[in-house]
Amino acid sequence: MSSPKNAPALKAPNPFYQLTREPLLLAAVLFLLVLLGLFILYPLFEVARMSLTAKDGSFTSEVYEYVFTHVRYRKAIRNSVLLGVIVATTSTFIGYVFAFSLTRAGIRWKKFFNTMAILPIISPPFMFALSVILLFGRNGLITAGLLKLDVTGLYGLRGLVIVQTIGMFPMAFMTLSGILQGIDPDLDTCAMNLGAKKGRAFFTVTLPLSLPGIFASWLIVFVGSLTDFGNPIILGGDFDVLSVQAYLEFTGMGNLARGTALAILLLVPTVAVFFFQKYIMKNKTYTTITGKSSRRGVVVVGPVVKNILFAFCLLFSAFVLMFYITIISGSFIKLWGINWSFTLEHFSYSWDVGLKTMRNTLFLALISTPITAIMGMVIAYIVVRKKFPGKHLMEFLSMLSYAIPGTCVGIGYILAFNKAPFKLSGTAFILIACYVFRNVPIGVESGIAALKQISPDIEESSTNLGGDSSYTFRNITLPLIRPSFFAGATFAFVRSMTAISAIIFLVSARWNHMTVLVLAQTEIMRLGVASVMSFALIVVLLAVIMVIMRLTGLKQSQIFGTTK
Repeated sequence: MSSPKNAPALKAPNPFYQLTREPLLLAAVLFLLVLLGLFILYPLFEVARMSLTAKDGSFTSEVYEYVFTHVRYRKAIRNSVLLGVIVATTSTFIGYVFAFSLTRAGIRWKKFFNTMAILPIISPPFMFALSVILLFGRNGLITAGLLKLDVTGLYGLRGLVIVQTIGMFPMAFMTLSGILQGIDPDLDTCAMNLGAKKGRAFFTVTLPLSLPGIFASWLIVFVGSLTDFGNPIILGGDFDVLSVQAYLEFTGMGNLARGTALAILLLVPTVAVFFFQKYIMKNKTYTTITGKSSRRGVVVVGPVVKNILFAFCLLFSAFVLMFYITIISGSFIKLWGINWSFTLEHFSYSWDVGLKTMRNTLFLALISTPITAIMGMVIAYIVVRKKFPGKHLMEFLSMLSYAIPGTCVGIGYILAFNKAPFKLSGTAFILIACYVFRNVPIGVESGIAALKQISPDIEESSTNLGGDSSYTFRNITLPLIRPSFFAGATFAFVRSMTAISAIIFLVSARWNHMTVLVLAQTEIMRLGVASVMSFALIVVLLAVIMVIMRLTGLKQSQIFGTTK
């Protein structure tokens, strides 16, 4: 039937309708956009402006021309990429083996291996570099003590590959665990029922379905290696990388333009890779859960392969555990490699020097964590449940900070907040702001994932009964996403306590950070003191996580997104 000639034309929905109808929502959107612009875009703008400004204030690209025409900086770029490729490959392989073993092979000691796979996440960023020096350095327990070798090849690419692989394979493991748990084991069973051997079923079914996760985890680790600062500054030696060079140029040599240019060169590939990874995971959905009955406990490997996988996980876990035992042992050795006598001097010195810093670090992390979690959940709620102009911009800005290298963030904050009207340098506020806006993507991601599992009809019922957005969020949505809220908060707390690359630019005599203090002790070769401080930091982190788990009822798999 044709519509009547005089029928009124339908009007397009007003994109500002929800904002004008709910003033509190409008205020929240504007407030969040201002904060994201101020603490994310503005520092980036200052970094880019500094790298393109001559001494007389005019526009210039001389600093980039200088960087690309000098062997030293071209070598740092090549080294960063080479290190990233190797570490991403090794970490993804190990992460996949662990994830496959725990989700598909049914090996023994799953809880232990799962713990070992996420333990490096809650460690100081250069703890493994310190352990490598104690074990394999010139006075190392294994090289000098057991093998009587005088080695100097530890520093550089070889040592960095070892410590970065151990520190970053959990990122691949967490990504791949979710992917592999989403692949129905019945698909392998069907392939084997059709005559395929278990090995062929793996290479034709499981592996192809997990390729997006493999590629995504590879990119995540590549970015992590590219932006790593703590390990290269300790173990880099003559192996220059971009993150350390940017720091040295900016702080050590006082060449602000060249330091910002190197930070921008580090920024471009990390941001590109980050959003390319997001695109892959968003548009290549290989999940095969259909809602039908599935035998989730099916083991898709034979007994020989199962034993091989168990042995691999056991040996690698023992290797990782060795580094933690080394740190604990180093806390009680008077002078590692020279005087092996027992002592408590390092604890006494660390107490005098580090107690105030530990208190400050814990205080700032506890202040920033709830702010980060609440802001992340509010942004997630607005992005998922509301429609308004600028919605995609808010989502983009909230996730952008996760892709920005810490070195670039630190330099940007120094340039942006060391002058009026935002003179914040040397204060606790600038550190809290750095923690919040570096970690808010964690809350956003966990909030979006949780909200997508909740039917909007529940919230619509509240709205139909007269509740506004703020009432519905507080009394309906937030209780439903409570596990994700506390999981995101816990993970944000861990990242705040173990931060280094950004906050090393922002600490002051009044507000220092524990990781910066550990780095300072390591650089002056007080390895025993550095071991004590690293050990104390791990203990504090574990204690806080245990308290949160006890109070909230969360499990380890809920916090770190690992196998159940």
